[in-house]
Amino acid sequence: MSIKENIKNYIRSGETEAQGLGLEVEHFVVNDSGVQIGFDEVSSILNNMADIVEAEVIYMDGYPVGYVTKDYSITLEPACQFEISIKPCSDLEEIKNIYEEFIALWTPILKARGYHFETKGNLPLVELGIVDPEDITLSPKKRYKYMDSYFRHSGKYGKYMMRASASTQVSVDFRSEEDLIRKLNVLQKISPVLMIAMENKTDPDSTLKDHPDKPHLFRIQEWDDLDSSRTGFYPHSLESGFGYDSIADTILHTPLILLTDDGVTTDVGSETAEDLFARGLIREETLDITRERNLIEHFISMGFFHFRVKKYIEIRVADSVPIDRSLGYVALLKGIVYSDENLITLDKELADIDSAEEIQKAVESVEKGGYNAVVYGRKASEWASHLYDLAKEALPETDKEYLENVRTFWGIG
Repeated sequence: MSIKENIKNYIRSGETEAQGLGLEVEHFVVNDSGVQIGFDEVSSILNNMADIVEAEVIYMDGYPVGYVTKDYSITLEPACQFEISIKPCSDLEEIKNIYEEFIALWTPILKARGYHFETKGNLPLVELGIVDPEDITLSPKKRYKYMDSYFRHSGKYGKYMMRASASTQVSVDFRSEEDLIRKLNVLQKISPVLMIAMENKTDPDSTLKDHPDKPHLFRIQEWDDLDSSRTGFYPHSLESGFGYDSIADTILHTPLILLTDDGVTTDVGSETAEDLFARGLIREETLDITRERNLIEHFISMGFFHFRVKKYIEIRVADSVPIDRSLGYVALLKGIVYSDENLITLDKELADIDSAEEIQKAVESVEKGGYNAVVYGRKASEWASHLYDLAKEALPETDKEYLENVRTFWGIG
């Protein structure tokens, strides 16, 4: 069986009737002056903490860069952004309890050293122009060294993305190929509204120096100008015939920058997975099940699209936000994605939006106008209220309090 078929089977293996909600929140770890903690210090604390909670330590290139418990995992991102990934849960209260346990564990440890968690879409000192991201040191993983070098030539904002951005990500399940396509397309079409609803800036008027007319979606602007071969909306997803086959093609043809195989990371530049197989650097006949799965997951990880397709759909359009706002966001997505009625409604309402270019045009409108921007003929604020109403109707009573929480943050009534 070919690697393409195995990638398709990997994606297909995610099909489930479950309605899981995975939450990931990236945090900056900063001192009272807003300066980030150094890699050596945070990795040392992380290693000691793993011993305390009896967790499995994650190593890369010989450095401790995370740990795994039964309920969540911790990983260090390029400039020591501190990410918690909570296991998929259907119960929002369970997600909340897991996060609060994590915070209760880490807050006093960091406080004793003069640090605290900060949840923002961008490191405040960088957003405000006080610190140039170039002056922020990356962690010593080879992965980040190769990415940093590559992104200096692929776009303008690689140094911002790697050193000074943080997000909130939510993963949702799909039942079938058809269900995946519908969910992905509805989510992509409403994403300009999700982006502004989950914007989290330090200064509402700050802008990137190249875009003084765009005071919104600071982090999204950075990602969109990072590298067009791996960012933006999922390739061909709004075209007829899109499905597992198209997804596998995208995974095989995305430039990899680096290859991590059998614990070794090497620089491969713009070569794709297909290129590496074609020249025999990876040979299909030598792959066992575990190594092949690890390679497929690595290939997928090098695509940074707003929505990443794995064994689930990873929604990557929100800034890093505090937990109460995160839970409201999860509730909103739950009420939309896990309601067939709401998916059908939105699918019909947005049926005329048939290209990524139209969605991107709406994103750029929001970057300039925020909630007042016109998105598909209606203000973004009106769309946000509409999504709220749809979700509220579909959610059980126990989840509606979380949904109300996110509306409070929107400030649109």
